[in-house]
Amino acid sequence: MRHGWLGGRGGGRHARRTRTLVGRAIWLLTAAIAISCAIAVISPGTGAVHLATRMADAAGTLSLRAPAAPPISADGQSFSGTPAVGALFLMSGGQLGGHFCTASVVDSPHGDLVITAAHCVSGKSPSHIAFVPGYHSGQAPYGIWLASAVLADSAWRASGNPDHDVAFLVVHRAGSSARIQDLTGGERLGIGWPARAWVQVIGYPDATEQPITCQNDSKPLGPDQLEFDCGGYTDGTSGGPFLGRVNPRTGDGTVIGVIGGYEQGGYIASVSYSPWFGSAVQALYQSAVAQG
Repeated sequence: MRHGWLGGRGGGRHARRTRTLVGRAIWLLTAAIAISCAIAVISPGTGAVHLATRMADAAGTLSLRAPAAPPISADGQSFSGTPAVGALFLMSGGQLGGHFCTASVVDSPHGDLVITAAHCVSGKSPSHIAFVPGYHSGQAPYGIWLASAVLADSAWRASGNPDHDVAFLVVHRAGSSARIQDLTGGERLGIGWPARAWVQVIGYPDATEQPITCQNDSKPLGPDQLEFDCGGYTDGTSGGPFLGRVNPRTGDGTVIGVIGGYEQGGYIASVSYSPWFGSAVQALYQSAVAQG
C-alpha cells in the first residue's frame, strides 16, 4: 500500500513480505484456473477469439511467474519533477500538511481534472485534499489546487475492488478562475492500451521532498492488472502515473495506469501494480468531466 494514512505512513511493507508472496501465489493459481476454464468454454467468433487471445496471454504470463519478486536491476531516481505530475497533501485549517500520495493532471474539456488511486482518497473529504503539481523541495511552482469533488467507481466504493482502484479529482485554485491544465498541460488518458508497454512511472515517496522516476516495460498480471518493476517506490507513490509515449520536451504523455490496484499498488517497493484502464475508467472519466 503506497500511501500514508492520517495517523501514520502505512509502514510494515517489508515485514509483510512473506505473507504477501504466499498471497500472490494463491491469487495467481486461482486466476490461472479461472482463465483455463473460461478459455475452455469460449465459442467461435471474432470477439471470442480476441478474448481467448488476451486470456491466453494472461494465462501464459501467470504460468511463467514464480511467487517470489523478480530481481530488480534499477531503482527510481530523484529528479526535479514534471509540470503535470504532483503530490497530494492533507489540508487542515487552510494549511498544507504532509504529502501522502501522487496524482497527475489529465487532459479534459474543462482543464480541471486530476487522476490518482481511489485508495488514496477514500474516506477523505474533498476539502481536506490539495494537489501541488510539479512539487519539489518545498516549492509549488504551479500553485496549490484544492479538490472540489472526488469521483471513484461504484465497484470500488462498494467493495474496494482492486480492478477499479482509480479516482478523479476536480480541482480549483481558491479565489481564481484559472484552469490547472492551462499552466501544467495534461496527460492524455489511455484507454485499452496493451498491458505490455514502455512506460515512465513517477511517484512522490513520503520520506522525500522530490519525486522519483523510472522507465521500464509494464506487463500483465492477470487480465485486469499491470505490473511495473523498479526499486524505490515506497509509501506515497500510490497514484503515480504509468506514462506511455512521453514527450521529452514537455514531459506530457499518455497515462495508462496509476500505482494502485493489486495490494493497493504493492507491498514491495520494487514491484508496483495498476488496474488496467478499460471501459470502467472511461465511464468514470466522463462522469468527472460532467462534474467539472
